[in-house]
Amino acid sequence: MEAAGELLDDAHYELGPAARLRVAVPAVASRVAAELRRQLITGKWVPGMRLNEPTIAEELGVSRNTLREAFAELGAERLVVRLPNRGVFVAAPGADDLRDFYTVRRAIEVSAVRNGGSAERIAAIQEAVAEGRKAAKAKDKERLADANLGFHRTIVEMAESQRLNTLMNQVLAEMRLFFFKEPVNVEFYSRYVEENAEIAKALAEARFDEAASLLADYLDRSEQHLFEIYDAS
Repeated sequence: MEAAGELLDDAHYELGPAARLRVAVPAVASRVAAELRRQLITGKWVPGMRLNEPTIAEELGVSRNTLREAFAELGAERLVVRLPNRGVFVAAPGADDLRDFYTVRRAIEVSAVRNGGSAERIAAIQEAVAEGRKAAKAKDKERLADANLGFHRTIVEMAESQRLNTLMNQVLAEMRLFFFKEPVNVEFYSRYVEENAEIAKALAEARFDEAASLLADYLDRSEQHLFEIYDAS
């Protein structure tokens, strides 16, 4: 992550000092939010964890005001919550959030699959499947979780839309929060790796409607599985 001064440089252009500040601060805050979102996706934070603002600001080389702007952005995405007189905490989504979450996933992922993509994008999906198989064979839980997230990211990248990619990164971060409810079980999630492979095969053979149907069924089962976990807790 660049230090604050480095992050500001490309926002300066030829604007006056006041205008530079108005442009640069949101730009830096958005980059900080992107880094914090990445840390959520990689599992660095867990639901309910209190985030130490001074420590994080120092680690990222930004001011606390900039960090608060970034937290506000993540708060709008329901990834963190600020509690009065207590601080900022990683969100802990509940069962009530699940249905809406999967509605968004179906809208983004299934439509991307149905529309297909370039040979290069489909090859990236196949690579994500191969990585998942290697992780499952090695019984590497963290690598398996990362490979599965990578598979879903590459699906959306087929649409060649930066806006959808940005939205999917928000979805992936929230996905991590939902799946913290249950530790990754290698045997259980290995089944999903093979389902990913079926979807990738259908895409490679231009059977896009079939791939979309496979993914929709996959998401239905994933949603039901999580509902069972939340109901049991």
